[in-house]
Amino acid sequence: MTERTSPARIAALGLLALVLAMGIGRFAFTPLFPMMQQDGALDISGGSLLAAANFVGYWMGALSAANLPLPPRNALRLALVATGIVTAAMGLTDAYWLWIALRWLAGLFSAWTLIVVSNHVVKALADAGETQRQGWVFAGVGSGIALAGLACLGFMVTGLSADASWLALGGGTLGLAALLSFLIGGEVPSTKRGTGHEITEKAPLEWRVVIAYGAMGLGYIIPATYLPLMAREIVSDPLVFGWSWPVFGLAAAFSTVAARKLFARHGNRPVWAAAQAVMALGLVLPALMPNMASIILSGLMVGGTFMVVTMAGMKEAHVIAPPGDVSRHIAVLTAAFATGQIIGPPAASYMHGLTGSFSAGLFLAALLLVLTALPITIRRGYATRRGTAPTP
Repeated sequence: MTERTSPARIAALGLLALVLAMGIGRFAFTPLFPMMQQDGALDISGGSLLAAANFVGYWMGALSAANLPLPPRNALRLALVATGIVTAAMGLTDAYWLWIALRWLAGLFSAWTLIVVSNHVVKALADAGETQRQGWVFAGVGSGIALAGLACLGFMVTGLSADASWLALGGGTLGLAALLSFLIGGEVPSTKRGTGHEITEKAPLEWRVVIAYGAMGLGYIIPATYLPLMAREIVSDPLVFGWSWPVFGLAAAFSTVAARKLFARHGNRPVWAAAQAVMALGLVLPALMPNMASIILSGLMVGGTFMVVTMAGMKEAHVIAPPGDVSRHIAVLTAAFATGQIIGPPAASYMHGLTGSFSAGLFLAALLLVLTALPITIRRGYATRRGTAPTP
């Protein structure tokens, strides 16, 4: 840490970076999807492919983040500014193949941002003895989701087109990203690790953790892609269905802060397993009771758990692996998460085409969440072998 880097500043930097790259750059498509559908630009299958392109980019970003030729600080700056550019560009063209490319790039840059923040910003807070502030960092994702959802609610009420909405969100993201890039300081390294600091020790991947994290990616992404669309199928008034996504985001934002005491009292893995169980229940509610109350409750339960699991996974990477190997474990977890997301929307769209509803996909995803939750409570690896472990 440098002299001008305080824990509050570190947490604020991480929060704002995730607001822009994840909450808006990555997830703005969800509340804009029904708007694009209403404008006649997309149907469910076309939207599912756009979502899948984003998830492929996220997967590739996760795999490439550890080997970027740029220092972490420059990589973060590039990812944030580029996120604003590709988000705004969605409103400048009607070419579907360009939309595919732009959503792919948005996924790539969001993965780079999450991995840099999860590795360096989380570590900087741990080094400062301020682990309780880590919840505020991960609250950035939910805060960005809520911000994008509220903005789109306003866009729908005022009759703004989907194209103009993309431009508004992207332009705001670009301006804030440019400002934030000047404020990044010593919490993110300005030099790339050289050959003199190669990883000398690697911890084996813990596959039960990787699989559970991937299952969470598949489970949460179905409502994270289709929740506003599911709400619109029940109530067409945007002042009603438009609240489903802000509720999802607000639940995600508050959950990471509220979970701090749960992590401290029960540990990462029990909280993770319990969160997956709650998420599974949130998935089946709209299938059992297709009404707005269940949609909102589902948004609260899924939104209130997916970032808790994300936070638990990133924290566990610091426990499972020695310091020099943490980035590799974070990349593998993120790639598993992205793989689940790649599978989820097309599979749900296919089942929707067969049955006329999302119920079958929701039930199957919920079952997968439950089956993978219990095994992760068994701890093995770095922390067990050494008797002590980092506590990020």
